[in-house]
Amino acid sequence: MTTSATIRVLVVDDHTLFRRGLIALLAGDARFQVVAEAGDANEAHQRAAQTQPDVILLDNHMPGVNGIDALAGFKALAPNARVLMLTVSEDERDLAAALRGGACGYLLKTVDSEMLASAIGRAMAGESVVSPEMTSKLVNAFQAGQGAATPAPAAADTDPIHSLSPREREILGLIAKGASNKEVARDLSIAEATVKIHVQHILRKLNLSSRVQAAVYLAGRTG
Repeated sequence: MTTSATIRVLVVDDHTLFRRGLIALLAGDARFQVVAEAGDANEAHQRAAQTQPDVILLDNHMPGVNGIDALAGFKALAPNARVLMLTVSEDERDLAAALRGGACGYLLKTVDSEMLASAIGRAMAGESVVSPEMTSKLVNAFQAGQGAATPAPAAADTDPIHSLSPREREILGLIAKGASNKEVARDLSIAEATVKIHVQHILRKLNLSSRVQAAVYLAGRTG
C-alpha cells in the first residue's frame, strides 16, 4: 500500500449510534473510506463479499452469530481483508479465540481516535495490533494454553532466540510490550524503516508470522 492509498473500511456493529459515530469519525479522516456498514454477521458477510474492503472493524457480541464465529466467513468471502476486533470484551478467552480465528488485532472500544487510526494503518502494513490494556491478558491466555499455538522453547543451545542479534533482542522486548515500529524507532533513535527490517528478520529467525506471536513467544520464555 502506498502512503496515498485510501484504506477501504467495513464497519460492523449492532449498536446503531456507536456504528454511526465510528463512521462519522472515519469519514473525517482522508486516509479512510467507509465502503459499507452492517449490524450483524450475516449482513456483514454480504457487504464484505460485495465491497471487498481492506479492513473490517468487527464487534464481537452481536445478535445471532458473534464476531469471532464470523471470522471464518470473512476469510472465505473477502480473503484479502484484515479484520480488527473492536469490542468492549476484556475477556482473555475472547482475545485468544479472535487471534486463533484469524483476526489481525483486538482493540477495546475505549481506544482513542488517534490510536484507532494508527491501528488500522498498522493492520494494512501487515502488523498485528492488541490494545495495551490487553497485553497482560494475552500473556495469561498463552500461559493457560488458550492462546495461538507457538513453538515450545527449545533447549538452550538450539533455541532460535540465540540467533538474534543484541539489537534484535532489544526490539523483540519492545514489541512484546506493545510498541509500534514508530515507537521502537523513537526509543532506540533509529529509522522506522530500519525497525521494519529488524522485525522481518526477527520473525523469520523465530519462525513466526506476526508481532503478536513474537510477544507470546517471549512471554513463554520469561513467564
